[in-house]
Amino acid sequence: MSSSSANLTAPLFSCHVDARSGHARALTYQTAHGPFTTPMFMPVGTHATVKGVTPDRLQELGAQVVLANAYHLAMRPGADVVAEAGGVHAFMDYPGPMLTDSGGFQIFSLADTVRLTDDGVEFKSIYDGARVFWTPEENMRIQELIGADIAMQLDQCAPYPAERSFVERAVELSAAWAARCLAAHQRPDQTLFGIVQGGMHLDLRLKSIDALLAAERASIDAGGHRFGGFGIGGYSVGESHEVMFETLGQVARALPEDRPRYLMGVGNPTTLVRAVGEGVDMFDCVLPTRTARMGTAFSSTGRMNMRNAKFTRDFTPLDPGCACYTCQRFTRAYLRHLVKQDEMLGGILLSIHNIHFLLDLMRRAREAVFADAYGEFLEAWMASPAANDY
Repeated sequence: MSSSSANLTAPLFSCHVDARSGHARALTYQTAHGPFTTPMFMPVGTHATVKGVTPDRLQELGAQVVLANAYHLAMRPGADVVAEAGGVHAFMDYPGPMLTDSGGFQIFSLADTVRLTDDGVEFKSIYDGARVFWTPEENMRIQELIGADIAMQLDQCAPYPAERSFVERAVELSAAWAARCLAAHQRPDQTLFGIVQGGMHLDLRLKSIDALLAAERASIDAGGHRFGGFGIGGYSVGESHEVMFETLGQVARALPEDRPRYLMGVGNPTTLVRAVGEGVDMFDCVLPTRTARMGTAFSSTGRMNMRNAKFTRDFTPLDPGCACYTCQRFTRAYLRHLVKQDEMLGGILLSIHNIHFLLDLMRRAREAVFADAYGEFLEAWMASPAANDY
């Protein structure tokens, strides 16, 4: 294990491995809006807002990176509007690092409206039904206008289950688009992450990584850029978590050691803890806020359905060991009352708690890596009452 401190004046988009424990890592990564450390969970602000949580509250919670979505922002209010506002940071008044997903997942989740070619993808807007055609170059233009610190390449995400031939085509197309995204991306205060595809097929996943690294070498040889990190896409798309873990660790560890590995679209606490142990650094998901709006809270003992009658006269904190605003100020009885009455405040308070829960879990994971005790941390979590409830 190494525990040397990272240089906080390092160049933009540099990555420093601060510590290791088994396959688990602790990184410091530089961006134009400051550094972030891993392991890390990113709250999702699809429309340039994390539902129910103000930007200042996100900072108080300790959120380091907030994710927004290029598809949704390009459709409404328009990437040009965001750019005119001064970029997404100014638009939503969030001063910390931000990441934009390319919108590829949203496009390909609407498969019946999609027409795919080698050149790009045509799809129908969910907002007004207009037909839109995106090339990798157009997607880069949109993400540069939005102005997040990290942009994701345009890729094709295969569903699960899918025929192997379909997944093979998705790998080939995503690799070709990765090369075009690298060539098109020029904004110096924004970096680009490549995305690994390949479904549940380990050989296709490794082929995808080889293609990304080949595209990067070609870009560098031509005087261009390299990827600032790598997303691992196409997991958590319908398969069981056990199926995902059959290949995830090998995929993560096949990626370069010197840059972040980002498992996209995953927010289940047990999955986060296990994935860190396999070498993954970054995560995002709508799960903490979506479940909060449904009246569900994360806790150290598992999920809590706040509609349950047993909380009617329970005047104890939501999760007694939690230091978040919700747990320090409000009781289970009050939270149940809000949820049962469909009061907006209920979803807000549970969102604050659920986000804090995941951020704190990753903070403790980082401490375990520095102590070279991640194996013990993982073992303790898997033995806890919460482990099998997520």
